Amino acid sequence: MREFDIIVVGAGHAGLEAAFASAHKGHETLLITLNVNLMGNMPCNPSIGGSAKGIVVREIDALGGMQGKFADHHYLQMKMLNTGKGPGVQCLRCQQDKIEYPAYIKEVAFNTEHLHIEEAMVVSLLHDDKKVFGVITNKGEEIKSKAVILTTGTYMESKIFRGKTVLEEGPDGEAPSKGLSPYLRSMGIKTYRLKTGTPPRIKKDTIDFSKGSLEPGTRGELAFSYETTEFIPVEEQIPCYLIHTTPETHDIIRAHLDEAAINNGLVVGVGPRYCPSIESKIVNFADKERHQLFLEPESRYTDSIYLQGFSTSMPVEVQEEMVRSLPGFDKAEFLKYAYAIEYDAIRTEEYGPSLEIKKWPGLYIGGQICGTSGYEEAAGLGLIAGINASLKIEGKEPIILRRDQSYIGVMIDDLVTKGTEEPYRLMSSRAEFRLLMRHDNADLRLTELGHEIGLINEERYAKFIDKKNKINQAVETLKATWLGKKKEVEEYLMSLGFNELKGGVQAFELLKRPNVKFAKIKEFIPELQEISYDKQTIEEIEIIAKYEGYIVKQIHEAENMRKIEEMKIPEGLDYLNMDGLALEARQKLDKIRPLTIGQASRVSGVNPSDISVLILNVRRVMNHE
Repeated sequence: MREFDIIVVGAGHAGLEAAFASAHKGHETLLITLNVNLMGNMPCNPSIGGSAKGIVVREIDALGGMQGKFADHHYLQMKMLNTGKGPGVQCLRCQQDKIEYPAYIKEVAFNTEHLHIEEAMVVSLLHDDKKVFGVITNKGEEIKSKAVILTTGTYMESKIFRGKTVLEEGPDGEAPSKGLSPYLRSMGIKTYRLKTGTPPRIKKDTIDFSKGSLEPGTRGELAFSYETTEFIPVEEQIPCYLIHTTPETHDIIRAHLDEAAINNGLVVGVGPRYCPSIESKIVNFADKERHQLFLEPESRYTDSIYLQGFSTSMPVEVQEEMVRSLPGFDKAEFLKYAYAIEYDAIRTEEYGPSLEIKKWPGLYIGGQICGTSGYEEAAGLGLIAGINASLKIEGKEPIILRRDQSYIGVMIDDLVTKGTEEPYRLMSSRAEFRLLMRHDNADLRLTELGHEIGLINEERYAKFIDKKNKINQAVETLKATWLGKKKEVEEYLMSLGFNELKGGVQAFELLKRPNVKFAKIKEFIPELQEISYDKQTIEEIEIIAKYEGYIVKQIHEAENMRKIEEMKIPEGLDYLNMDGLALEARQKLDKIRPLTIGQASRVSGVNPSDISVLILNVRRVMNHE
């Protein structure tokens, strides 16, 4: 019988991060996939990043994960979103090459030490009554391991729908994963059905792009990974376009609503609220005259255009009517019809913040099997599952990222504390401390942890420490420097439209003013002139100065929350018989089994009065121990 340290089931974005993390930590890792040619496949939109999601990719890179490096390698277009807003919501999004992205991942994976890859379907698990210790494949082979990570994406018992047509297929018409889901239920692990979907792909030369508005990339050296040094000039990037639905489009959809799979009773899974099908948009936003759609290329090597915002489960003949009613699409030819896909996921109460299944030590999950949507959310979860499975077999405590520390931490806490009945989507509005968790400072938040875990090497860590020291030194020098009435300072400020200085001013306070740049201020301070600062370091210094008041306020709020967050709840606490707790609080707390008072306070249905009772009981138990 073959044996590995860790077995990862599924080679999508979650499985890859889990497998790379395990292998990079030196553990012999087996990655099992249904099709090695689809490792890192993008069956929906071939893009990485977006609102909040782009920051997740930066966090993955800061911890030592891989998605940011892959995304920077072959992008078609790179764009910084929300540049007109504050730094707390700015983030990257890139359009990827659907051909080159998975091809590059496959090349890297097959040349990674300690990582073994093979094709098979896992149908059941090896376990006793205490823990999971391996898998059984459809070939009948038993393979042992110290930990198993399930990252099955949207493949478990999956079906795709177009109108009344139902096919037992996975994404892109691939074979579904059969057998594992019912086996998990036989182990007492609860599953539920979720649904997502994808729009049609249209042949490029059958679209009149003059009917849309150009959406170019953003100029500058933009990257997800802190280690990226090569960038594609915006002139060489491929543009996207924006169009809108028409009144005719809406009429066609309304006339055929009962034919959509999501309305005809065939689909039982719950779909994503924040990424609905076009027919759901027409129904739910009936007063809206039009909906925006983005025309996005899928590869340099194909003529396929992705119609973002037009996901549908309509029959193919209706899809043709709908698409040809759009501006510039009257002669559109289909390369692939849209579909809805339904699959099994594991209920959120089954796993804890480490992503280990509560009832079955040694079994971890990551990605869409956790109840999420999106490549970025999947990769973040996969990375944490891979890290924690590795730490488990090393005899170390798992890492639990805080809500004020990372978007990945927000996502996991939301899932295990609040649960979800639909595919969870990460958004900046879910984070209370988003000014602390910006695109620019992911490394300052997480790279030391990545180094401690063993995923950030010494060379990269040394560069990070140098950057961190430069930022701290610059801020300290700016705060300690008083700029008097110097002619060059006066001229600079007046060139920006400011009034003449009355007396001196602290350099740090000066930098807080709109349009005042660190690169110019350092010219007035000899101690800073001798130091070289890269663009990212300068950006960080300016944000620290210009948003100091808001940042300090959020730091204080986070510290206050951390006090109750760090108050741990003893295992085995009897919530159901706890005097003073409301009935709903008893049931919810018993179901979720929170690890800390902070987590308990975020459980829906648990009120402040319940938390007060809980704290008293926790203290009583702790005093008796």
